[in-house]
This record gives sequence, structure tokens and C-alpha cells, in this order.
Amino acid sequence: MNLADAKRAFEIDGFFLAKGLFHPDTMHALLRYARSDRALVDSAYVRRDATGGESKLSLRNDLDDQSPYTAIVRSQRVAGTMTHLLGDEVYHYHHKMMLKEPRVGGAWEWHQDYGYWYSNGCLYPDMASCLIAVDRATRANGCLQVLRGSHTLGRVDHKTTGDQKGADPVRVVEAAKRHELIYCEMEPGDALFFHGNLLHCSSKNESEDPRWSLICCYNTKHNDPYLTHGRHPNYSPLECWQDDRVDKVLYTLCTE
Repeated sequence: MNLADAKRAFEIDGFFLAKGLFHPDTMHALLRYARSDRALVDSAYVRRDATGGESKLSLRNDLDDQSPYTAIVRSQRVAGTMTHLLGDEVYHYHHKMMLKEPRVGGAWEWHQDYGYWYSNGCLYPDMASCLIAVDRATRANGCLQVLRGSHTLGRVDHKTTGDQKGADPVRVVEAAKRHELIYCEMEPGDALFFHGNLLHCSSKNESEDPRWSLICCYNTKHNDPYLTHGRHPNYSPLECWQDDRVDKVLYTLCTE
């Protein structure tokens, strides 16, 4: 990965796609682990879209060093890249596994992550997420869609749509006239780094293929929330792990 090119794309487009950030075999092992992870499956909750379609997610605010998800959150290739893209020390805000099942997986409305996080006392949009494809992501199974460069719009008001909060639909329509729509089709192990103000959504999964993905979310040290929020944490230093340690942990936990 060329970090200079990654930062340029992140600043101009609002996102950067890192192909093959993790080996596909690692993602296949992680998928097997996740599907047998009763704690993850039992804690997953449903969010309905405007038409009633259901998507599931399982969210964690804490890091467990005996967890493969934590190993990825701590990895230099993810957290270290985030530090470079955001220009400051980053810390773990939360991570979540998205479980979009065949035929029944609902849509996620157009939104900005900072459209949610603003209310948590984060003054600046200096936050970002990394979506890692655990399954293959295609148009058919509801891959992420983004509006290139839409992070430059600033924060857009969000309104409730179904069980979700979506960006003001009038502004989304106008933004779509000015910003290119990109379908982020990804292979297992690919990773999409994207800005907290980037408008993004995903369609329903109308295929026979599941789409599971791990999303690692980070805030910057200088953006430590002025509120103590019950859901997501305030700043604490994040210990980053070198890639060989991450790979060893993933191999040990996911192939036992």
C-alpha cells in the first residue's frame, strides 16, 4: 500500500480501497469463526430499512485481546493506516460485524457516520471507518455504495427512516447529481477506508450469497468527545500490533 496515494485519495474522494489488505484464507477462517461465535450471533440486533427489510449487526465498544476482531482493530495495517489518513493518533471508537443474509438482508439508507457520532459530543468530523470484506461483496448482495467526494459537503441533517437514521433525502438527491456514485465491490480481505462525512448506503441483498463484513471505527485523540457517552468510549491509547503478531493471533484463534 502506498500511503501517500492512500491519503491523497482519502482527502479528495473521501475513501480509499486497499485491495488484499488481508489474505483471503484469513477471511475465510474469520468467517468460520464468526458463524460459530454464539456471543456474536446472540448479541446481533436488527435494523429495518424504510421498506421493512432487515439487516443485522453486532457491535462492540470494548476490546478483548482473545478475540480475532480485536486483533484486526489493533493491526498496524488498519489502525496505523488510519493514523496516517487522519493525521493524528487514533483510538478505537467501536467495531461491528454486519450480517447481511441472502434474500432477507435489508438496505442501509444513505447516511454519514458522523451524522450519528456528532450527537455523541465529537466536535470535529475527524473520524473514519475501515470496512473489511469477510464475504465477497457485489452489487447483487448489497455492497457498499458511496458518493465520491461527498465528505466535502460537511455534516448533513439525519432523520429517522424505518429503524435507521438517514441523511436528508433532498440533500442526498442533490448530492448525487454532483458526486459520482461508486459501487464498492470487494473480494474477501479487501478493505475500504472512508471518512466520517462520506455519504454511503447499501442495497438489499437479493442474491443467494451472504455478505458479512467487519467495520472498525476510529476517532482521533484531539477529537475526544466533550460528553461521556454511554455507548461509545472516550479517548484511551490504542496499542497497535505489528502484522506478524496479528496474523499469528488470527491463525491461532480462527483455526483451532
